[in-house]
Amino acid sequence: MKVEAIGLHAARQVALAAQGFGQKRPDRPTSGHLRRTLDRLQLHQIDSVNVLTRAHYLPAFSRLGGYDRGDLDRLAWGPKRQRKLFEYWAHEASLLPFEIHPLLRWRMAAADRGEAGWTWMRHCATEGRAEAMAILARIRSDGPMSAADFETHKGQSGWWEWSDTKRALEWLFWAGHITTATRRRGFERVYDLPERVLPADVLTLPTPTDGAAHQALIERAAKAHGIATDKELRDYFRQSPAQARPAIAALAEDGILIPVALEGKLHAWLHRDARRPRRIDARALLVPFDPLIWERDRTERLFGFRYRIEIYVPAQKRQYGYYVLPFLLGDRLVARVDLKADRTASTLLVRSIHVESDAPDHTHDASYVELRAMADWLGLAEVRVG
Repeated sequence: MKVEAIGLHAARQVALAAQGFGQKRPDRPTSGHLRRTLDRLQLHQIDSVNVLTRAHYLPAFSRLGGYDRGDLDRLAWGPKRQRKLFEYWAHEASLLPFEIHPLLRWRMAAADRGEAGWTWMRHCATEGRAEAMAILARIRSDGPMSAADFETHKGQSGWWEWSDTKRALEWLFWAGHITTATRRRGFERVYDLPERVLPADVLTLPTPTDGAAHQALIERAAKAHGIATDKELRDYFRQSPAQARPAIAALAEDGILIPVALEGKLHAWLHRDARRPRRIDARALLVPFDPLIWERDRTERLFGFRYRIEIYVPAQKRQYGYYVLPFLLGDRLVARVDLKADRTASTLLVRSIHVESDAPDHTHDASYVELRAMADWLGLAEVRVG
């Protein structure tokens, strides 16, 4: 069978369309637009850094413009009848549509056995299981609790100081014994039993075999990517090569994944429903955890744009800044913008803008339009460029 060769420009168009950048932003984004964006991306990654705004809010803004962040809060942490999302470890800590819950139960079961998650979770699943179950029993009897609500956790702060209680809670979360009920001020996770948080019709969805679950996750990753390599497909939901390989083969045999050659040499897969637009006219600032760019090798290959987040780099060694968002214009990444929301001064601080050498002449003007739109969305009165 002859394998189609796809150039990088065409591949970039496919990837952008699959990620929701192939259509005009709505004039007034609604909760329906938000739901469709969530379904398209499959997940919104959660990150605790709040120098601009929480990371899970930004992918929808990049695609829709000024939507109501309260809509996302209600879908994620609102009353049970309004919820459509749950928290779990997918790509990383993520918000996911309910339909994905059964597809990740294999990971919950593996964590329960001490075979998934961080290495210290093995202790929680074995020698420390009785203590963890006592914490679960307390949540069952007393209701929703955060780590700070347990006396043994008082005075602890930061992941590097996790107490035994916090570790047990995280293992219980990984293993599916508890889930996130809500988030408190400071974005602290509050835990509760799944049956008190998630609708019954979600918990009673049939649990597929591990093989079927892996196949369904790979197909969702392929739709979200449009075009992707084996590594990129399995990275979306953090599946291992052994888990992904037979799933990819089965989807290829069914004609859902079509083999292609990027630039005539790199083997990749095209989802059979992927759109192939002739033109992409996007304008968006992208959070470092956006699924379009979180796989850095893919970003560099498709866009010729080498991107690394420098939050953990000492200030004097940073090349572009602390919280740098790539700027998408048309179908190219043309600049890097280091941003901070100064809420006290009601100002969006633009600490620096680094423009690519081959960026179009209107890059600065276009970036300011997007910065002004972001400031309005965040309720900030001024944009100040430093």
